[in-house]
Amino acid sequence: MQDKSAFRRPIGVAIHLSFYVLLAASTARYLTYHGFGDRWVVIASLVAVLAALYMVVVVTSRRGAVWQPWVWPVLSTWVALVWLAPSFAWTAFPIFFLCTRAFPRWLAFLVVAALAVFTGIEFVSFSGRTEWAVFLAPLCTGALIVLAYGQVERDSAERERLLGELVTAQSRLAETEREAGVLSERERLAREIHDTVTQGLTSALLHLEAAEQVWEQPGPRAREEVHVATASLRENLAQTRDLVHYLSSPDLETQTLEAALLAAARGYVPSAQLRVIGEPAPLPSAVEHALLRITQSAVSNIRRHAHAQTVGVTLTYLPDAVALDIFDDGVGFDVGDRSGFGLTAMRQRVEALGGTFSVESAPGEGTVVAAQVPVGGAA
Repeated sequence: MQDKSAFRRPIGVAIHLSFYVLLAASTARYLTYHGFGDRWVVIASLVAVLAALYMVVVVTSRRGAVWQPWVWPVLSTWVALVWLAPSFAWTAFPIFFLCTRAFPRWLAFLVVAALAVFTGIEFVSFSGRTEWAVFLAPLCTGALIVLAYGQVERDSAERERLLGELVTAQSRLAETEREAGVLSERERLAREIHDTVTQGLTSALLHLEAAEQVWEQPGPRAREEVHVATASLRENLAQTRDLVHYLSSPDLETQTLEAALLAAARGYVPSAQLRVIGEPAPLPSAVEHALLRITQSAVSNIRRHAHAQTVGVTLTYLPDAVALDIFDDGVGFDVGDRSGFGLTAMRQRVEALGGTFSVESAPGEGTVVAAQVPVGGAA
């Protein structure tokens, strides 16, 4: 069976209209040549029944219900009408379309072929003379309709299949990107934990083991080893708190992005300042989340490495993008000789949203981290 929604398309509406127009024209022609004769009551009844049955097909198909079984009563009534009044043979062409929509292709060929032969005979009968062109015209037209409509349906099905594959591929790509983002975040956290907490705990453990070995011996060495281990554990505790603060980001649902960025920056550097340029506008959640994570990571690096006195965050709203700049007056570094994991993670976040990321720094001249993301980048 063909697609049940076919008659809800514009081409289906055109077929329905053409049927009723030809039915009305055929009725007018019959009255012109035969008037209200003895057969008029029967002809009028068949016309009314045919119009009603066809309307049932239209309404049923538009509601998405099974409409194909109603085609057989339509065909039976149509054959009876054309048999009694060959003037109505002109309505055969919409009927051919109806058959191509209602039946499988092989059955449509058989039904249309039979109806075309019947139509050709009726054309010859009311023309009053035998002409092969008149007889063959319905056959050729019916064959063309079935073939052309079948090709249209195959092309439509192929387009729908390709669109479905495209949607599936896009969904898989989005899922892959989400998984890549999760893996990247896990890798970042694993690297942070390895480079901070794990290394510090290892150092503290070594100093405690050294203190245990000399504990029974008099002298300040054991106490010194314990002091070093204690300092290392304090540093580890501060780094662990930084990681916890990073994971528990400020809630973007209950506060503005500006407030969340300022809270994130002051969580590491209490004196940090925020400046907003342009008219604030709603941003995609993925963009807001990325800006927040970049601020956290950048200010965390400033606190750990820069020894800065001043830390500033600038959020700029552009017509089609948003820009984030984080700067400090710390010790700086040589960008060419240093590409930390945190900077790589920030760059990956921005580029995943279709934006640009840059770092400007030099020894003794502070650092500027700049990111610009298009507003539609999250899509």
